[in-house]
Formats: sequence, C-alpha cells, structure tokens
Amino acid sequence: MLDKVLRFFIVAVMAVAGAALMQPASPTLTQFIGTEILKTDMGLFRMTLAGLLCILAGAALGALVGSLTASYLISTLKRFSAWVETQLNKMPIHDVLAGAIGLSLGLILATLLGGAFSRIPIVGNYLPVVFAIVFGYLGIRITMTKREEIADMFSFIPRFFKDVLKAREVRQEPPPAPTPEPLPLPEVKEEASELAADKLYKLLDTSAIIDGRIADVIDSGFLEGTLLIPVFVLEELQRIADSADALKRVRGRRGLDILQKIRSEEKLAVEIDSRDFDDIAEVDSKLVRLGQLVGGKIVTNDYNLNKVSELQGVPVLNVNELANAVKSVVVPGESMRVTVVKDGKEQGQGVAYLDDGTMIVIEGGHRHLNQNIDVEVTSALQTAAGRMIFAKPRRLAKN
Repeated sequence: MLDKVLRFFIVAVMAVAGAALMQPASPTLTQFIGTEILKTDMGLFRMTLAGLLCILAGAALGALVGSLTASYLISTLKRFSAWVETQLNKMPIHDVLAGAIGLSLGLILATLLGGAFSRIPIVGNYLPVVFAIVFGYLGIRITMTKREEIADMFSFIPRFFKDVLKAREVRQEPPPAPTPEPLPLPEVKEEASELAADKLYKLLDTSAIIDGRIADVIDSGFLEGTLLIPVFVLEELQRIADSADALKRVRGRRGLDILQKIRSEEKLAVEIDSRDFDDIAEVDSKLVRLGQLVGGKIVTNDYNLNKVSELQGVPVLNVNELANAVKSVVVPGESMRVTVVKDGKEQGQGVAYLDDGTMIVIEGGHRHLNQNIDVEVTSALQTAAGRMIFAKPRRLAKN
C-alpha cells in the first residue's frame, strides 16, 4: 500500500514539474506553427490553446518519466530511511535530542540571517538555502559535541525546582505535636553509628567499579561487611554509559555489568544508599561525606581520592595497593625470561612486562625487540602507582 501511495505522489510531482517546464514553450510553438487557432484565448487564466497543449504535453511526459523512475526512487528512499533508522538506533537518546535541538536553533538563526541578506542582488535568493544547510549542520555538531557541557550549564534548573518543591512541602506540613519528653538525640546518633560499625560498610567508588578487579577480590573472600553503593555513583555510571564517546560508553557499561555480577554472586550483602548531597557538586566529595556519616571505608583505585579521604579521616582500601602487595618480590641479581615488546624512553632501552602487568625496563634491550631473552634484575622501584623493575640482558650483565 505504501509503495502505491509513493508511486502516485512521484508521478503527480513529475507531471506538475513537466507541465511547469513546458508552459514557457507555448510562444515558441506559435512562432513555428503560425496557425491562428493556436492563438485562440481559452478564457481560462488568459491561456491560449498553444499554452494548454504545452501544459498537457509536459504533464504527460512528466507522468511517463515518473512512472518509469518510480520503482528506482522508491527503493532508494527505502534504503535511505533504513540507513537513517540504523544510525539513530546506534545513537544514545541524549545525542538524538541534542541533535534535534541544535538543528532547530541552527535553522532559526539561518532564517533570521537569510531574511537580512535576501535583498542582495543575484545571490540574495540563494543565500537562505546556504545558511540553512551550514547553520543546521553546525547546530547539530556543536550541540552533540558539547552536550555534557550544555547539560551542566542548565543543571541548576532541576535543582531549583527540587528546592521549590521541598519548600512547598515544608510549608504544607502541619506543625509537629508537642512531645512530653524530648528524644535523646546524642544516644540515637550513637546507636546509629554503632549499627553502621556493625555492618562494616565498604563504599564503592566509580573508578573501582569500572576497574573490575574488586569483583575478584570480593569473590576471593578478602572483603567482609556490607557493600554500600551510593545512588550518586550509580547516576555517574549511567552518565558514563550514555556518553557520546564510545570508549566512555564501554567503560560505563562494564561498570554496570560488574555491579550486576557482584549482586548476583551474593558473596557480600549489597545495599543501595539513596542519600544525595545537593550542596556538593563532586561525586568524590559526596562519597567522602557519606563515608563520614556511616563510618565506612571507601574502596577505590583513585590516588587523589585516596589522599583526600585520608586527610578527612575516612579510611580507604586502595585496589592498586592491594595488587602491588600481592605481586611477587624480585631482588637484584635474580634472573627471569621475558619478551621485549617495545622501545623504552631512553635510547637503547627496551620494555617488557610480567604476567601481573609489572613493567621491566631493560638496558640495551632495543636490539632484542620482539625476542625472548634472559635478563638479570639490577633494581626495583616501588611507587604508589605501581612497581617498575630495571634489568640487563644476561650477557651484558656478566660483562
């Protein structure tokens, strides 16, 4: 049914186009065929018989061309619509909305500028079309690229409405009934803190969730207590998973999969904390505040969050420090067999890696690139970011 409707419209449009193109040919027809009957006024829109014949001939020719090309045009239109649908399905809904808004703003700006420049001779009639194409494209690209920054600029709007609703609810609430005896608030806080201490809360950071190693640590039984996942961490993971950047989307979805794996294995109790701190913008600062309230420990591999939490009195369990602690210890003079995979920063150096990811800098290793060689450890450097081993090829070390 759709094909028949499209075919009808294509034939109709081509017939109208053919009639419009052939109408100016009526003076030429009367010039070559000097018959008076062709100059007869038909009494319809001041049209002569020659003009009517030209219009009918053009419409018939256009309808014929339209019927012959309709199948090709319909198949092309279907392929184009399927391609557009596929591209839209691949894009997050945030990008689609941002692109639509950017296109609307670009077309509005193009309309304003096109009206101002339309009076220019010769090119004035074509400038609005050029402006519409250019500013429409720029509007789409800019809003899709800067979507997160634009959203941050207007993030105060939902917060403002939330504050207004809270203030309205407070005004509508009836005044509390007087109580004969006030509650001992210090004792309640003490009981709440004791309850939190009994649960041994471990607060998961976004970086630790995306990293994924925390799931293996939990599975091995090295963590005890209750995993506390704040709602603002889940929201940050959702934003990362919906990001326009492909790498960020993969990392965000990996984090959500890790959380699902932790909850399904049930090695530790998992709780979702719905508390949010509207007066704090940064997720790391919110996590530190929540850690102070519940008396828990923050699980992270973020070096900066580690230092900030320790300064504010919140204990931290750093996944990187745990990984470094369980790595095998090497001493100067120990031999090992490694594969040189790339050049080092200094001239002549080569770089290899152990199975646990430890980097080995090999002096004179450039000549053994992509080869398995025996090396002798000369020294090891331990930092907060990891461990680095320095070595020499065995033959060079003997010399």
